[in-house]
Amino acid sequence: MKMKRLLIQILVPVVSILISFLAGAILIAGIGGNPGEAFSFLLKGAFGTKANFGETIVKSVPLIFTGLAATFAYKCGVFNLGAEGQFAMGAVASIWVSTSLTGISGIPLLVISLIAGVLAGGLWGCIPGILKITRGLNEMIVSIMLNYIAILFMGYLYSSPLREGSVPQTAAVPVKLPRIMEGTRLHAGIIFAIVLALLLYYFLFHTAAGFKLRAVGLNQTAARYNGYSVKKIMLVSFIISGAIAGLGGSVELHGTQFRLMAGFGDGYGFDGVAIALIGQLNPIGTVLVAYLFAVLRTGATTMQAGSGMPTSVIDIIQALIIVFAVAGSALTNLPKIRQVLTNMLSKKAQEGKA
Repeated sequence: MKMKRLLIQILVPVVSILISFLAGAILIAGIGGNPGEAFSFLLKGAFGTKANFGETIVKSVPLIFTGLAATFAYKCGVFNLGAEGQFAMGAVASIWVSTSLTGISGIPLLVISLIAGVLAGGLWGCIPGILKITRGLNEMIVSIMLNYIAILFMGYLYSSPLREGSVPQTAAVPVKLPRIMEGTRLHAGIIFAIVLALLLYYFLFHTAAGFKLRAVGLNQTAARYNGYSVKKIMLVSFIISGAIAGLGGSVELHGTQFRLMAGFGDGYGFDGVAIALIGQLNPIGTVLVAYLFAVLRTGATTMQAGSGMPTSVIDIIQALIIVFAVAGSALTNLPKIRQVLTNMLSKKAQEGKA
C-alpha cells in the first residue's frame, strides 16, 4: 500500500508536466509555430552548451532553497508564504556582515556571513510563528506582509546607508562561493542545496522529531492528545523554514549576485511555494521540480530567438504545471479516487506477475 501511494505521488507531477507540455505544443501550433522546433530550441538553451548547462543549475539553486523552506513549513501544517522576505533578510544580514567585519577574510568570513543569513532568515520566519501561536493570527497574511517590509528595507539599505557610488546598489561581497565547473557560473551553492535536501528528507521521514512534525501537520488535535507540544513544534517549523530561505538568500548573494540591488530575489518565494506543491512536499521532489523550472527559464530566451515563439509561452506552461499538479493532488487525496487508482495499480501488478 505504501509503495502504491508513493507511485501515485510520483505520477501526479509527471502526468501534470506531460499534459502541460502538450497544451503548450497546441498553443504554439495555434499561433503558427512549430512545437518540435520550439521545444528543440528550449532544450538547446538549457543544455546545448557547457555554459548553458551550468546556468540552468545556477538558476535552480535559489528555487531549491525557497522550495525546501515551503516544504518544511507545510509538512507541519503551517503556511509560510514569507520565504521571499526571509530570503531577502538573509542576504541583507550577509552583505552587512561581509562588508563590515574587518580583520577576517576568506573562508572564515564566508562561513560567518552564511551563518548570519541563516540567523536572519530564522528570526524573520519566527515573527509569523509567534503571532500565530500566541495571538492566533493568520500566518499567510502576516508572512506576506513581512515580505513587503523586508523588500522595502533591503531597498532602503542599497539606496542609502549601504549604497556604493551613484548607483543604487551595495558594494560587492569581498568573498565569493567557489566555482565548481570551469567556464560556467556554477558555484558551490548547488552542493549546499542538495545536501540540505537530503538532510531534510532524512529528518522528515526517518527521525522521531520529523514524525512529530508531520503528525502535527496531519492532525493537530491527535498530536496534542498524544502529548506533542503542538505550538512549540509549529514555532520551530517557522524558524527552520525561515532559516532555509535565509541561507538561500546568502548563497545567492555570494554565489551569483554578489551585491544587493533592485530585483534581488524577486518572485523566488512564491515560486518556491509552487515548486513545493508540485514536488508533493517531498524534499527530493522539490529539487527535481526546481530544476525543471530552471530549465524552462534558461531555455526560454533561446526558444524565442531561435523559433520566434514569445517567452510567455513558457510562463503559460509553467502556470499549467502548477494548476494540473495541485488539482491532481487534490483529486488523488479524495478517498474514492485514491481507491480507484490503487485498484488499477493492483490489477496491473497482478497481470505483470501472471
